[in-house]
Amino acid sequence: MDQKIFSPSLSQHIEAILYLKAQPTTLQEIVTLTNHSTEEVQEALIQLMSDYAYRNSALEIIETEQGYSLQLQSEYLSLLSNLVPAELNTATLKTLAAIALQSPILQSDLINLRGSTAYQHVSELVESGFIRKRRQEEGRSYWLEITDKFHKYFEFNQAQTEEE
Repeated sequence: MDQKIFSPSLSQHIEAILYLKAQPTTLQEIVTLTNHSTEEVQEALIQLMSDYAYRNSALEIIETEQGYSLQLQSEYLSLLSNLVPAELNTATLKTLAAIALQSPILQSDLINLRGSTAYQHVSELVESGFIRKRRQEEGRSYWLEITDKFHKYFEFNQAQTEEE
């Protein structure tokens, strides 16, 4: 029996990019990251924006002068103070999520994914003990991986990731 390999649609790919970047992303950058034409990306963005509006989501995709951004609608911003750990801002948490999903991940790959502001996030996360850095044996980058503190803080069971 053939197993289908999941291939995300262009809209889903763009959604993931906007989520992980956590900052406005230009049309050209999305085109480069998706390896699709400008017209295809524009069409997928319109579809994605429409999908969010149609499903009445707490999230929205907006276009600003700096680019496109996936964000929490303003009426839900008050939830941030109750749900987000005080010592980590939302962008740093998204960087931590990207590291946790790929742990270990090369810092250079993380920067390609999240942008240069991730360097500051990495420093904060190392200092707070949620991740550790170790130099690559061959190459100039660092391996980033989550720590036991991450597992304890977020009540995340390591066995869950090993089973999946």
